[in-house]
Amino acid sequence: MGSTVFDSGLFRDMFGTSEMRAIFADDGLVGRYIEAEVALARAQARIGMVPKAAAEAIAAAARSIQIDFEKLRRETEIVGYPILPLVHQLAEAAGEAGRFVHWGATTQDIMDTANVLQIRAALQVVARDLREVRDILAVMAHKYRNTPMAGRTHLQQALPVTFGYKAAVWLSSIDRHIERVDQALPRILVGEFSGAAGTLASVGDGGLEMQKLFCEELGLHQPSITWHVARDGIAESVTLLGLITGTLGKIATDVMLMSASEFGEVSEPFVHGRGASSTMPQKRNPISSELMLAAAKSVRQHVAAMLDGMIHDFERATGPWHLEWVSLPESFLLTAASLANAKFMLAGLVVHEHRMLQNLDLTRGLIVAEAVMMAAAPKLGRQRAHDVVYDACRKAIEGGGQLADILAGVPEITEALGGEDMIRRHCDPANYLGLCGPMVDRVLQISAAGAR
Repeated sequence: MGSTVFDSGLFRDMFGTSEMRAIFADDGLVGRYIEAEVALARAQARIGMVPKAAAEAIAAAARSIQIDFEKLRRETEIVGYPILPLVHQLAEAAGEAGRFVHWGATTQDIMDTANVLQIRAALQVVARDLREVRDILAVMAHKYRNTPMAGRTHLQQALPVTFGYKAAVWLSSIDRHIERVDQALPRILVGEFSGAAGTLASVGDGGLEMQKLFCEELGLHQPSITWHVARDGIAESVTLLGLITGTLGKIATDVMLMSASEFGEVSEPFVHGRGASSTMPQKRNPISSELMLAAAKSVRQHVAAMLDGMIHDFERATGPWHLEWVSLPESFLLTAASLANAKFMLAGLVVHEHRMLQNLDLTRGLIVAEAVMMAAAPKLGRQRAHDVVYDACRKAIEGGGQLADILAGVPEITEALGGEDMIRRHCDPANYLGLCGPMVDRVLQISAAGAR
């Protein structure tokens, strides 16, 4: 039985996905360690540092080895790191060639490189899911381009917007995250082979060439210099996840608030029993959104830990490096879960357009007070128009009634707008949507161009 939400049989698929767990599971990680060791042997064979036959034997042993994970666990606890115990097992499996395993390397070379390989696989999953979220939001923005609803600032109705406009704002952030992932890859996907203090002293003059070949074997970029204690690339990967989950948390917050009974503008997809209460049969809680928000808050804490972990001492840190062992896999698991929930929730989101219209009328026209003021300003002047409409709004708030009816009884406004029909036209929220439509079109155009 698991002891955390990440390995719990109850909660693990709410705070991670099986696909992402496979990338960061012990066997996946050890597989990356071995992949790095094999790449090192092959690179060294290419420049004649170790016999070609030895490199082939090490690669063959890597393919057939059955890792004794219990022994590896025990010895890792003693050593403090898993590489030396793993090298013992791999060297034994490689027979005579085993004496060339881990030639000239240090523990952190292998662990850092393995983490980069994990990050590469994990970011491929994240990028794929971001593109799927993008496609869902693009359909949503187009479908509801002209669907009016109340725009809210400081949790108060402000001006009319459209639901398509709201979805397009969400979409624009997702597009930028896709771009960020692509731009970050060259900085993050960098191999590490530098030796004990990072100087390649154990290899000598051919060290940089061997480092280059090592990175080539793994499809990684060669570093400009050792990054044992320069952790910005690893930290960037988690910071990027913080940005992604932050956007998903914002989307989740909007959906949760709009799902509240008093709003009733959207509902998460219906699945029998999902979001049910143990005592209130009417409940349909926004579970996916809640999990997305929890992920955003949790990843944010890991971002802080990773930034703290950048502060390493001298040429090899005494502790900060270990923070990455905690924050890196958990951040990717949480992000994967958030993206999975976003895909499910947004693809099946139920939009209650009639409630959006009803909510637009909650203030009995006050939401378009600015529209009347700006329409009257050319005749009355902006300040005078503001004062007259402000007085009408006060009467509507204190005495009830529709703003349009109160304004129709103000000769100054009636004359400035050209009659009662024009007053009612300006008091229709659907006629004061600004450039919501063109903005949606612009986002969709940019998004589609980015997808090509």
